[in-house]
Amino acid sequence: MNRSEEMKIGIDSYCYHRFFGEVYAVQEKPGKRMTLEDFLNKALEFQVDGVSLESCFIPSLDKGYLQEIGVFLNEHSLDRVYAWGHPLGLEGGGSDKAYKEMIDHIAFARTIEAPVMRIIGSNHRLREVPREKQLELLILRFKEAVKVAEEYDVRLALENHNDFNADQLLTLITEVNSPYMGINFDSGNFVRLLEDPLKAMEKLRNHVYSTHIKDLKPQKGMPVDMWCFFACTPVGDGLIDNRALACMLDEVGYQGFLAVEIDYLHPDYNDEDSAVAMSVRELRRIAGSMSSGK
Repeated sequence: MNRSEEMKIGIDSYCYHRFFGEVYAVQEKPGKRMTLEDFLNKALEFQVDGVSLESCFIPSLDKGYLQEIGVFLNEHSLDRVYAWGHPLGLEGGGSDKAYKEMIDHIAFARTIEAPVMRIIGSNHRLREVPREKQLELLILRFKEAVKVAEEYDVRLALENHNDFNADQLLTLITEVNSPYMGINFDSGNFVRLLEDPLKAMEKLRNHVYSTHIKDLKPQKGMPVDMWCFFACTPVGDGLIDNRALACMLDEVGYQGFLAVEIDYLHPDYNDEDSAVAMSVRELRRIAGSMSSGK
């Protein structure tokens, strides 16, 4: 099987959030900044097949600028996901302002010719709001949002964002009941909810439209109740069986790419570039082993 028939590999621009100006309190500020163009050129250097572009790091939502991004991606044959919602998304369904913003961004996703728009419904910061209430509100929101998504032919992919477990997400997808509503499967975020990502994938794999492929291991000295207790490692160095996850996606004919995402890099690794490069190499190895049947 040749490269074009292997499962595709990509990277999410959130890997470089520190360089885009978002530095967590427990992180060091980098000595330089990055532009979207810098990130896109890095993607070319890594020779990936696709990129997931966080809208919060896109410097302008002007139609002409977005069209230029689309042209660049087309010229370099890069698949793409438009990622909206960091960090709170729809705030558990309770924000009219956030909902309107999400709807507006569907058109922006179409402008860069993204077939999928990653969206966020909630966040671990909203734990005090009952999950059942959030699900009720989000189901109502998404039943309306998919009508707009269908008009633009952009599928919405809800990320498990340290908020809902697989059963809750499956309930939401079933209730919305639209081919324009699916899942952005984040392998690491399930671990942070103490849910087995393999069991989660078994339940959700028929609904996965995009991915965040993380690998994690505990960080010594970090409080266990901190979301980043499970810190990111390069893919292959942590505790997640991402090959098994990729195989399950392959079995159901997943058409998207495996997007490396690093949010909080484990202190054993202090260089995003090398961590991304190692992750891309490991995912290429996984894709190759799947195509060869090994």
